[in-house]
Amino acid sequence: MEPRDAVAGALVSSDGEEHTAKKDAAPKKDKPQTKSKMEQIFGFKKEDLTSWHSLVALLNRPTDPASLGIFRCLFGLLMAIDVTQERGLSHLDYKYLDGAPVCRFPLFNFLQPLPLDWMYLVYVVMFLGALGIMLGCFYRLSCLMFISTYWYIFFLDKTAWNNHSYLYGLVGFQLILMDGNRYWSVDGLRRPSIRNAHVPLWNYTVLRTQIFIVYFIAGIKKLDADWVEGYSMSYLAHHWLFDPFKVIFPVELVSLLVVHGGGLVLDLTAGYLLFFDATRPYAFFFVSYFHCMNSQLFSIGMFSYTMLATSPLFCYPDWPRRFFAHFPAFLRAVLPFTSPDSQPSPSCVYHETQSTRSEGQETQPVTRASKLKLKHKLGAIFTIIYIMEQFFLPYSHFITQGYNNWTNGLYGYSWDMMVHSRTHQHVKITYKDGKTGEIGYLNPGVFTQSRRWKDHGDMLKQYATCLSQFLPRYNISDPEIYFDIWVSINDRFQQRIFDPRVDIVKADWSPFQPNPWLMPLLVDLSPWRTKFQEIESSLDNQTEIVFIADFSGLHLENFVSEDLGNTSIHVLQGKVNVEIVEEKRNYSLQPGEQMKVPAGAYHKVYTVSEDPSCYMYIYVNTTEAALQENFTKLFELQERIRNGTETEPLPPELQPLMAVDDHEGSEVNATDPIVRLFLKRQRRMKEVKKRREAGMLERLERFAVKKYYTIRRGFLMTAIAMRNLAVGLPPLEQLTREVAFANMKEPQAEANQDERLKDEVGHGEL
Repeated sequence: MEPRDAVAGALVSSDGEEHTAKKDAAPKKDKPQTKSKMEQIFGFKKEDLTSWHSLVALLNRPTDPASLGIFRCLFGLLMAIDVTQERGLSHLDYKYLDGAPVCRFPLFNFLQPLPLDWMYLVYVVMFLGALGIMLGCFYRLSCLMFISTYWYIFFLDKTAWNNHSYLYGLVGFQLILMDGNRYWSVDGLRRPSIRNAHVPLWNYTVLRTQIFIVYFIAGIKKLDADWVEGYSMSYLAHHWLFDPFKVIFPVELVSLLVVHGGGLVLDLTAGYLLFFDATRPYAFFFVSYFHCMNSQLFSIGMFSYTMLATSPLFCYPDWPRRFFAHFPAFLRAVLPFTSPDSQPSPSCVYHETQSTRSEGQETQPVTRASKLKLKHKLGAIFTIIYIMEQFFLPYSHFITQGYNNWTNGLYGYSWDMMVHSRTHQHVKITYKDGKTGEIGYLNPGVFTQSRRWKDHGDMLKQYATCLSQFLPRYNISDPEIYFDIWVSINDRFQQRIFDPRVDIVKADWSPFQPNPWLMPLLVDLSPWRTKFQEIESSLDNQTEIVFIADFSGLHLENFVSEDLGNTSIHVLQGKVNVEIVEEKRNYSLQPGEQMKVPAGAYHKVYTVSEDPSCYMYIYVNTTEAALQENFTKLFELQERIRNGTETEPLPPELQPLMAVDDHEGSEVNATDPIVRLFLKRQRRMKEVKKRREAGMLERLERFAVKKYYTIRRGFLMTAIAMRNLAVGLPPLEQLTREVAFANMKEPQAEANQDERLKDEVGHGEL
């Protein structure tokens, strides 16, 4: 980095100051001014904060527009791609199909989706807005097109909320107020007066502070005991990306030190490391490595690439000029400006030099800010209020208490990324006819396309209300709806999250009052997690275990499948009564006692102690165990056939094993169902191994082909919708052919459409 401004990458630093001074401020300087230590480190002087006038002048200091222009272009590009990916253009017809009985979860109940063809138009407007941002073409209008449609879609479905989707909306809102089209933009070609013009410093201040908050608040949230102790994302350590660390450490230490410890340290320090020149190269390496890993670990769309695009914002604002200056001269016509001189802008406050006389009658230059305009003051006010609001919102859950569950607020604006992981063991929806008293059960997730309602009281209330409106169509009058949902958060006991005795249709809920039917998280039982690990490590691979905690006065009704042999209940804490429904017998169990429960029958476990009870189910899937034993024997026989050591003649049902190089044809000829399943499994494992061992070029090709057909479907379905809006619906036969053409997939995908490899073996691709 150049020495001219030690912390031009700081939150309130500026690079354009010296260029501006040469061109627009004082004509000359008698001698160079030495910068104070504070100015060298932070980019501003103490005097800049001593008055409102000087603070406004600081935040509107003229700054090079180059870095902001490049970020604008990258952000627009990534958002255009995101429209077809995470925003859902490619499967929009599945989500908003006209007339489908679907329960939806908008932030405000009056928000409803438009008819399907009009929803495609909304996405077209959002996509064109993203393209306009990327090109800097009709910049303000493009930003307005993007954020208005983006926030409409965002508020339309709470189940799709996450931190990075919220961040996209924030950045889009920020850009509409900034001068992002001053560098490398179509607007600059149309309007020479704004081309390569300075931007006020607050444009960078807001963006840099926003990214700093994303990192730092995420680190603060990771100071949660579950994260520090390694329970939040313990499963990640088994991913192949962490194999190099497993050469040095056991998987338990990889989870604790690398996954959790490394994530905590990086989030807490990334913002500060990006801040200073001396540490910025190291920050670039670590945050780039971090986001590249995240792109492989999680399905988070463009988030990793968006965060990579934000890192250069912390560099000197003129870094694109120096970067593109190294390109050949014949490319300069299409590349961004490399000239270091920017033209003045009315959005900035320039300093004027005046001469004053001291007592010794010597003339000394004094630099003063020019007259402040209303737009300068509004920019400073917005910057201060916005930053304060962003620091406040992650801790504002004491206001919106109705959205608090075991974790505070709706997942999305608190930057508590990956701090909590959940597993659901048991979900039961019971309805009761309000007139006849008839009781029945609903398939969990009926009439909805999401599963997030299980963890949020506000969504559960919306879901119950929606079900009460649909069930009368099936002759169920005035239905009462009860939910029995068992959840484990961060490897704790499975326990109820909502009171199963409350009719959610009639239950009270307010966004500003605590949820009265939320069951408390049994945090006092958290130390049992260490014991869980000891118990699980003592079991063989075929034995499964589930840890349960329940409240006094409640009971768990459970059915043991006939596949689960040798199922037993072991009491760890409290007292329970076990009722075998068919036998009509009760058994009382104390801590340390156990009993077997019959397979193929219902039983109920009542908690009769005053304190919550804790117990565990231990069982063996005997059907799966027998199947694995048969697979092992068939594999050994197949190996003997391959190496020629099998001398005994094979019975007809085993002869397909001899066709070792043609599993697909063998499956067709196999009459024994176990042999057919074995050969099918072998073929899948062979395909998985082939994919895993594929070279980088093959993976890139597979990735590109998959994305091509996804994007292709989105654009073709959009074209059909636009035609429908323009000229009306075509005949049904024509519409069917058009949709079938849009649904066309690559040959390999069509061949394996019914056999998803990831269902057999988890495999993350590029």
